[in-house]
Formats: sequence, C-alpha cells, structure tokens
Amino acid sequence: MDNTKPKYTVAISGLNAIDNPGPGVAVARGLREAESFDVRIIGFSYESLEPGIYMHQLIDKVYQIPYPTAGTDVLMERLKYIHQVENLNLIIPNFDAELSSFMLLEKDLDRMGIKTYLPTDQQFEERHKVNLPEFGEKYDIKVPKSKPVFEMSEIYRLNEDFVYPLLVKGKFYDAYVAYDAEQARGFFNKISAQWGLPIIIQEFVRGNEYNITGLGDGKGNTIAAVPMRKQYITDKGKAWGGISIADEKMLELTNHFVKQTKWRGGFELELMKTQEGEFYLLEINPRMPAWIYLAVGVGQNIPEALVQLAMGKEVKPFKDYKIGKMFVRYAFDMIVDIKEFEQISTTGEL
Repeated sequence: MDNTKPKYTVAISGLNAIDNPGPGVAVARGLREAESFDVRIIGFSYESLEPGIYMHQLIDKVYQIPYPTAGTDVLMERLKYIHQVENLNLIIPNFDAELSSFMLLEKDLDRMGIKTYLPTDQQFEERHKVNLPEFGEKYDIKVPKSKPVFEMSEIYRLNEDFVYPLLVKGKFYDAYVAYDAEQARGFFNKISAQWGLPIIIQEFVRGNEYNITGLGDGKGNTIAAVPMRKQYITDKGKAWGGISIADEKMLELTNHFVKQTKWRGGFELELMKTQEGEFYLLEINPRMPAWIYLAVGVGQNIPEALVQLAMGKEVKPFKDYKIGKMFVRYAFDMIVDIKEFEQISTTGEL
C-alpha cells in the first residue's frame, strides 16, 4: 500500500450480481483498481443472498440497510450507526429506486462528513421516463413518442395514438415489447405489481440498440464517455455481452446531453440507432450501469473519477478509450459458509 495516497472509505449498494445485476460489484472492481487512492469498500445490501455480500476480495464489510419504502428517517438512523463504526467518506448508491432517498439526505450527510455525487433534483426528475418527451423537446434530443398509463382501461385505447408493436416500461425497471393489446395488458399487470404506477407506453423504434456510459462534473463538462453495442441480451433485456465501439455521433449526443443539462455524476444513455443513422434516446439511467467495468477495462475508470470529483479533486476529462474490447458476463458459483448467511440475516452485518 502506498502511504502517500489518500485512503477513502466508500459505501456502495447494488450487490445483487444476478441475471438482472446491480452495478455494485462492477463499481467495486473499478474502485479496487483505482491508482489515485486506496479504498476500503463498505457494501450496502437489502437482501441476505445478494452475491456481492460474500465477495470478500471486493467488499470489506457489509451492512443491511432499510428499503427505500421505509422512509428517510429510518435510513438516516441506520447510516448514522454505520458512519459511527466506519467513518464513511462517500456513499455511491447504485439503484434508481434508492437515489431519491439519498438525494433528500445529501445535505445532512454532507454535514456528517459523508460526500455523495448525485444528480440534482431537477436533473433526476426531468429524465424520468414519464417526462422524456418534454426532456427531448427542451434539450433538442430525439426521443420516441411515449405516454404514462395509470389504468388498465387505457391499454385498450392505445391504438388511437400508437401502432403495435410498442414498448411497455416500468417507471424504474423492466421493458417488454407488446405485439397486441392482450400482451400489453399482461405486461401492465406484471410491471405494475412490482414497480407500481404509472406504466410508460413507448413507441417502438426499429433499429439497433446502443448504450453509452459517462460522467458529468455538474458544470457541463463530460469527464468520461464510453459507447457500447450489446452483443448478447438476456430475456430481461440486459446486456450479457457488449463491445466498445467508435461512434462520433454517440459521443456528440452525450456531450450535448451533459452540456445542456449540466449533469452531475454517473449516467447511462440507452439509444436506438435507426437504419437512417439517427439516434433516439430511449432512457436515461441516473447512475453507473452494471456494465461499468467495460469502461474501466478500456481505459476510463469512471468509478475512480467519480470518487475524485466527490472529494473535490480536479479531474481531467478522459481523451480516448480502447475500441473493440468486449465484456462477457458469466455466472460463478461461490462456496460460502452458512454461518455468514446467518450472520448477515440476523445481525444485518458481515
């Protein structure tokens, strides 16, 4: 360990490295490979079987925290206890559903000496799927036609505004292609049962799907940006393999997005490229994606740069990245002692 480097204690969530993975494990890998600081990584978990809990080579200590539905008061009490034990420098939440809670607590955490590096309220709200049409108009970015749906009866009137197939999306996660009203109704029930209302109906844009992850400094500057084309997609629509690509149009769109919104923190843009070469913005994820380690692997350690920005350091924008590098995700069986599972389940710590 280099004694001249600062050492930070960073807490991260999103340890569910399953078929619909959270970004936590990938973020932890990026932090472990940071060259500008040493790190102690604290994991925040919600369930006792999140695989990242048991990855001791990545995560130094794990604490269960309450679900966002428990409210910010309960969360704050838990964070005070963890901070008392660990002396946290920074928290990086990695789930959309929990970001609002940490954003509400941002000033309180700062007074405790805990940094965050999150989007502003305005940035977070206007990028919601429900608000995407207005977002596209405001910032001059092409987006598919979409509308929020609150009642089942609206599903049967969709053909007044949309042509099948169309996309049925949850407000936080999940997206399915529906080819008729019956399928749309089934997806409405499935998604609303898990994520609540509204459900977002979105025009189906034909083309190839691309993603770009990046980091904004809150002043309109793009610190990092890595475009990727999905090579293999699971039945949940998640990338299980992808390749870094060179695409000036994607980078221009990303720079435009960051400059116009003055985005602060990590993000992922989900894009559809039509046969005519036009890009449509399908979704803005307001945090680092689960495939963020590809960015690390091609020369842009976004988790490291985010920590540096959060700690008030000057970070120079990355100039390039390696093209034609692939990530391939895989399942890996860990053997863990039942005592560890019992410990995290009963005490909330491991």
